[in-house]
Amino acid sequence: MLINSILILLLSNAVTLKREKSIFYSRLAIVILAISFLLSMDNLYISYIGKGVGLYGGLFHVTANTQIFNIFIYIISATILQLTAFYPRKIYYNIEHNIRKIIPNFKIENKREEEFKIMELPIIILFVVIGAILLTLSSDIVSIFLSIELQSYGLYLLSTLHRNSELATTSGLTYFLLGGLSSCFILLGTSLLYANSGTTSLENLYVITNISDIIQDNTNNTLYWYKPYYINFSLLIMSVGFLFKVSAAPFHFWSPEVYDGIPTVITVFVAIVAKISIFLFILELVHYTNYSFFAYEFNWTYILLISSLLSLIIGTIVGLTQYRIKRLYAYSTISHVGFILLALSINSIESIQAFIFYLIQYSISNLNAFIILISIGYSFFYHINYNTEYDRLKDKKYSPIQLISQIKGYFYINPFLAMSLAITIFSFIGIPPLIGFFAKQMVLSAALDNGYIFITLIAILTSVIGAVYYLGIIKQVFFDEPEYKFEMISTKYITLKDNKNTFIFKDNDVFRLSSSLTFTISILTLIITLFMLMPQEWLSIANILALLFFNF
Repeated sequence: MLINSILILLLSNAVTLKREKSIFYSRLAIVILAISFLLSMDNLYISYIGKGVGLYGGLFHVTANTQIFNIFIYIISATILQLTAFYPRKIYYNIEHNIRKIIPNFKIENKREEEFKIMELPIIILFVVIGAILLTLSSDIVSIFLSIELQSYGLYLLSTLHRNSELATTSGLTYFLLGGLSSCFILLGTSLLYANSGTTSLENLYVITNISDIIQDNTNNTLYWYKPYYINFSLLIMSVGFLFKVSAAPFHFWSPEVYDGIPTVITVFVAIVAKISIFLFILELVHYTNYSFFAYEFNWTYILLISSLLSLIIGTIVGLTQYRIKRLYAYSTISHVGFILLALSINSIESIQAFIFYLIQYSISNLNAFIILISIGYSFFYHINYNTEYDRLKDKKYSPIQLISQIKGYFYINPFLAMSLAITIFSFIGIPPLIGFFAKQMVLSAALDNGYIFITLIAILTSVIGAVYYLGIIKQVFFDEPEYKFEMISTKYITLKDNKNTFIFKDNDVFRLSSSLTFTISILTLIITLFMLMPQEWLSIANILALLFFNF
């Protein structure tokens, strides 16, 4: 469905002459994702999908778990796409009509962002979604590498799509070079796996790593050519490449630079969708290779535990020194990745349930935080600020909000949006009864049950320290005075009293965010806030998925 739709969009894009129609391409992409969502829902009713269905000679493996995760990816991608599918602002033209009674030629200028003029944007996003979906279904080394590269190259193009932006081009090039380096690690690991096992199928690899009787029987030399430590070493090298992709410490150094440099609309996709599919693949890889009965002590999953510890520490400590908000979001993401990797490395039913729940709440909370940041930037298009520091910022057209101090006193400008931001940040901290608290509690509980006492104490300590920079944002938003004044600019050089081409109002009733943005923020904020009223449904979904995973 997705591939055929992309081909049709490419053909229509090749023959159209109106570049302003990109907004309709984004809406069409949302429709395509909605149809894919319905098809995946319908597939859940197929009786034999519970045991799994192999596709294309075993390159892909479809199960009930993969279909549910695909549904989640469709929902997140469609939510992000609506940022470019609808105009972000609406103006009450009755005020314009009243002004025209005094000045007949007066007209309010409604600025349009660059994202609404790039027709390739929704098409590339669909390519990234295809790569993410195929990666969750992959059961062969070949399909894994092709899927992750399809996803990665789409993200490279998205990062450098704004050719007039020097920062975006620089950050996109950094992302491309370091992403290529991580792909080299994945290729090296997969080539070593093939050299040792002679197969590219993950199912065969799972069988090899879990047989004990044959290898321990000295009279049987059937597997004399297999070297157990070699498989572990190969998986270790491959995992380094995947940790690069998800920006886990100590392979995180590209993440703050890229998040801060590329346009905020693109940052949403890089920060969320790119990580979901990789984490789901690592989950399968850990589950089927963690319990190896070979006669050696080292296990490749130890690197996940080490990376989890470093991510918790670095994401928290370095985040304390940040004053640019997207870099702060990047280090916050690194800290969350630490919790996710901790749940992955444990690999029990409780930890997998915590992993699934944490991944869902992380995606929802992070998505809401970025959409609120984008909405704040949209709302400032008709405000003026005489701060010279803000005037020197680059790429304000693509990322209006770059500094934490730019949202100082925003509660007095838009209290509802400020409250939504506060709720999301409190969820990041892990304050009850918000959804983020229960996600962290589940991960830490699973860690304690399995004897990971030291890293549990580190996780609790870093959560407390991380609250410092989160609460610093709350303090500036709610307790500082705003530096902005509302202004409306006309398109004609008309003098009204002492002002030329400028009309200053005492309030901002003339302007509102579009319904698409307000509806999305409201739904996500309600999910974060009202989790306590419906916890059983969410926890049951995570529990059932974990049980299905262990049964198959």
